[in-house]
Amino acid sequence: MTANGWLQILFFFALILVVTKPLGVFMAHVFNREKTFLDPVLRPVERLIYKLTGVDEKREMRWTEYAVAMLLFSAVSMLVLYLIQRLQGHLPFNPQHLAGVDSSGSSTGSFVGSAFNTAASFTTNTNWQSYVPETTMSYLTQMAGLAYHNFTSAAVGIALAIAFIRGIARREMQTIGNFWVDTVRAMLWVLLPFCIVGALLLVSQGVVQNLKPYDTAQLVEAQSVEVDKKDADGNVINKVDGQPVKETQTITTQTIAQGPVASQEAIKMWGTNGGGFFNANSAHPFENPTPFSNLLQMFAIFAVSAGLTYTLGRLTGSQKHGWAVFAAMAALFVGGVVVAYWAEARGNPLLAGANQTVSATQSGGNMEGKEVRFGIANSALFATATTDASCGAVNAMHDSFTPLGGLVPLANIMLSETIFGGVGAGMYGILIYVVLAVFIAGLMVGRTPEYLGKKIESYDVKMAMLVALVFPLVILTFTAIAIVEPNFGTSQLNNVGPHGLSEILYAYTSGAGNNGSAFAGISANTYWYNTTIGITMLVGRFFMIIPMLAIAGNLARKKIVPPSLGTFPVTTPLFSTLLVSVIVIVGALTFFPALSLGPIVEHLLMNAGKTF
Repeated sequence: MTANGWLQILFFFALILVVTKPLGVFMAHVFNREKTFLDPVLRPVERLIYKLTGVDEKREMRWTEYAVAMLLFSAVSMLVLYLIQRLQGHLPFNPQHLAGVDSSGSSTGSFVGSAFNTAASFTTNTNWQSYVPETTMSYLTQMAGLAYHNFTSAAVGIALAIAFIRGIARREMQTIGNFWVDTVRAMLWVLLPFCIVGALLLVSQGVVQNLKPYDTAQLVEAQSVEVDKKDADGNVINKVDGQPVKETQTITTQTIAQGPVASQEAIKMWGTNGGGFFNANSAHPFENPTPFSNLLQMFAIFAVSAGLTYTLGRLTGSQKHGWAVFAAMAALFVGGVVVAYWAEARGNPLLAGANQTVSATQSGGNMEGKEVRFGIANSALFATATTDASCGAVNAMHDSFTPLGGLVPLANIMLSETIFGGVGAGMYGILIYVVLAVFIAGLMVGRTPEYLGKKIESYDVKMAMLVALVFPLVILTFTAIAIVEPNFGTSQLNNVGPHGLSEILYAYTSGAGNNGSAFAGISANTYWYNTTIGITMLVGRFFMIIPMLAIAGNLARKKIVPPSLGTFPVTTPLFSTLLVSVIVIVGALTFFPALSLGPIVEHLLMNAGKTF
């Protein structure tokens, strides 16, 4: 670890702290329909959208209607993306003449393959990619399919967070807003303007933006590579033991992919989507070429989620509560980045210098899977931020991190979108734990718990616990099946032992947490993984949203109770500490056994001289 590394981490956090208030105030104005500096341009566009779609912006919805509207919108969007992928071979803006996704004609793969997985992934703001984007998706699919979903899924998350905040702030009301209005405003005011500016900044740094066909470069020296042998239909040929047959190929040219990258990159980060235009994601020089573009992308990951904490305080009339929630998120973020940076800077003890003992640290730290232009500090910071915020973009390969360094991204996702989280999703994710923390505080003092003047009753706690239980249930169930059934899960691993377990566990955790990053050692583009991770993403998104909206609707109907001597304040450092404790304890009790068998035991074995 270096002073320069710590300075960069502190500068990043200071930047987020500075932008939290102005962005939070701006979003409060947007969703309260108060005047903003963008109104002269965007207000006429908003009115036109309502006129064309028949939406009455003054009509509000009960939580059930809000939920149905959200589900219908998501279902139709998912179907459209699925069809675009299947038909892309017949659609324009396809200079590489890429075939439709899952176009092999297999009766099994025609629905449950990559197209289904990707449609579920981008609809849920997960952006998990089991395919290689530059060799699978046409420009039209990237723009009209994937980038479109980057906007809509992020806007839906923000709308849901605002609806939950309204439920907390309102008293004796049956409605929590209008889904269509909230989504349009999120898209027009919060996402689109900032992405236009962000895309131009990225272009200034060298991120490509064009519609040209890929270029082909002649190699100075031919390269021989060993690849999986495929049959005439493009399917990998396997041996009797299930391992792929290998063949040697001589490579004399290199294809240089390009395309409309900057426009997708901006919303990928600002909307905490994470799906890269290229397979290498933000480690690719066409997506993230400079240290400034790297800082810009990390800033975009946290900005909206941090700002929503101030919006929470503003709309509920308790600004100190908003800062208390921000403090809890910040404490978890700092803890994660400290561990990740320490572990990666310490490196692998088995790679100590020639004159050092095995227990000595690796000189220079662990640079495997990292870009030299970013270094260890920015790689650890990016990995922590992207998994804190349910973004999933990566500028280094998490699979190449040390065991404890890789544990941090995995544990961050396991805490269920509470450390800033995805745009909107992080806010309603942590508010679920706020309800649980307040309930626990009420039990400790022996009275009905209260949250900002609203009594937290059994219905609210049941819904909150449903959210807390669904998340680990889907992760651990599918992980267990994949581990015990070789034909499903373990045959696709590049590593054995505890690291192999971590790869499978990370895949399902990333799906349920709508994160989308991966331990890249697992080959997940199979019918089993495409189907089960697709289901996991849908459950992790929508089975957690419905109980959350139920809580919002129930809170909106309640009366305000005057505070008394027994009321637990939710504006103090004590509350922030309790909130952090509840989040960590729930995560630790649920996932600690799995983490013990994965990254923790791998760390102990590494120090004993064994790797995987």
